[in-house]
Amino acid sequence: MPNLVEVNYQQTGQSTNTDELGMREMQARAYESRNAQYLLIKAPPASGKSRALMFMALDKMNNQGVAKTIVAVPERSIGSSFASTELSKFGFHSDWKVNNQWNLCTPGGDAGRDHCFQLDEG
Repeated sequence: MPNLVEVNYQQTGQSTNTDELGMREMQARAYESRNAQYLLIKAPPASGKSRALMFMALDKMNNQGVAKTIVAVPERSIGSSFASTELSKFGFHSDWKVNNQWNLCTPGGDAGRDHCFQLDEG
């Protein structure tokens, strides 16, 4: 069966270079729009979309008065992309720190989180 959709990306290697804040080219472009209320990021797999969201969320919480960030993903494997990350060692002003108490993507764990998946009957 022939490919119904084929996408080719320019591969210059430049997308993996980082700037003074530790951002790849795509992440820096997304970060420029960090003041937008809504932002759709479309990029190839493993291009740094999760980290781009970390940069923008940290800016919103530290500089724009947003109290918290909730990241919802369709499957646990994607959730692992949002583990605590030391962004400051690459030049960013803050680190992404996840409180494991609220991380619903980790298997097993706290029975107190089970209520998130239960429905009350009756």
